[in-house]
Amino acid sequence: TGGYYRNNEGTRRLFDGEWLNSGDLAYISNGDVYVTGRSKDVIIRAGRNIYPQELEGAVSGVDGVRKGNVAVFGSTDPESGTERLVIVAETNETDPAIVERIRTDIYAITNDIVGTPPDDVVLAPRRSVLKTSSGKIRRSASRDLYERGEIGKANRAVWWQFARLTVTGMIPSFHRFRRRVSESIFAVYAVTVATFFWFCSFVAVAVAPRIEDRWKAIRWAASSMLRATRAPLVVRGMKHIPRNRHCVIVSNHASYLDSFVLSAALPVPVSFVAKAELKNNLILRYYLTRLQTEFVDRFDKQKGTSDARRIGRHAREGRTLMFYPEGGMERRPGLRPFKMGAFAAAADADLPVVPLAIRGTRSILRPDSYLIRRNTVTIDVGEIIETSEVKKEIPEADTWAVALELRARAREYILRHCGEPDLGERREK
Repeated sequence: TGGYYRNNEGTRRLFDGEWLNSGDLAYISNGDVYVTGRSKDVIIRAGRNIYPQELEGAVSGVDGVRKGNVAVFGSTDPESGTERLVIVAETNETDPAIVERIRTDIYAITNDIVGTPPDDVVLAPRRSVLKTSSGKIRRSASRDLYERGEIGKANRAVWWQFARLTVTGMIPSFHRFRRRVSESIFAVYAVTVATFFWFCSFVAVAVAPRIEDRWKAIRWAASSMLRATRAPLVVRGMKHIPRNRHCVIVSNHASYLDSFVLSAALPVPVSFVAKAELKNNLILRYYLTRLQTEFVDRFDKQKGTSDARRIGRHAREGRTLMFYPEGGMERRPGLRPFKMGAFAAAADADLPVVPLAIRGTRSILRPDSYLIRRNTVTIDVGEIIETSEVKKEIPEADTWAVALELRARAREYILRHCGEPDLGERREK
């Protein structure tokens, strides 16, 4: 939780360093935690803590009191400033003699349990003790009702309650409807803006003669789209991307926007490694091919091996490769297991690996969705993992062992900064 809505003081009391104070009281026995109540329900009387649950149970056993319909709470005395012990109990009895006997019994049993009589006992008709939908006593709400002098007042007419409930229910429904309309309008606007800038980038990529010029066009289009859709881009650690040599960059993959966002942030042209299915679309194939995208077959092992050799050759020839080692994405948040292609290519070509974590794109555009939302995008770039240094640390290891170590270090960094749970640990085991 981020705290209470528009309640800074309540939020301040809620946290104790990295701990959250839930307000529950409990004890530990044989390694198990037993919740006994809420700290705000404890009544302090003459320096002694009184726990309302115990007293409520005892008073419920008094003859004439409706069992389970007793509220015990503390109410501040406006004159003395001390806390008064108040008991509200429901009863069906109306005979004055019986009512007085019930009151006397409550005084007596309270004195036996807590060593002091209550300051006030209110015997009220049915439905006077407020409860939650699950049947728990609402002590704070009952105290507020008591202090306003409204305990035992007759309920309003059914038609009035129904009308109030209807109006109360309409208000949040109206807010939800307004929010959905606003989100839909923004989504249409964002899709229009994204389509426009993508078209601009497509034209520029198609006509620009040099790869550097194509990347400048892509970077301009992506940055303009983010500004137009009010999606702030926060980049940390971009200094770790080498400018004077090539490397292998690996990143988590949470949204179709990831490549567009990286195009706006990366300071150097890269060759994205994409799934071969994208070649089935003629427009995308032309667009991506002009950007020197490498395609990998994910399902045919023989073709996949051939693709891996080709990518490794290009890496040795001097290209900076951009991999999504998860191999795809899904709607469920979380970092999936990493495939080995990126790290095998880095180990074989002796290229450094740069881990990069993207955070926020999933909230803007989720997989299997066309609804674009507002959010901030954060990119954290980790320090360079030198493949040559890894080989020195494990000198007798083969290329595959080096690739495994590269994968472990890169994934550890991305998992720490992507803000999503680990979906790979259980599967890998």
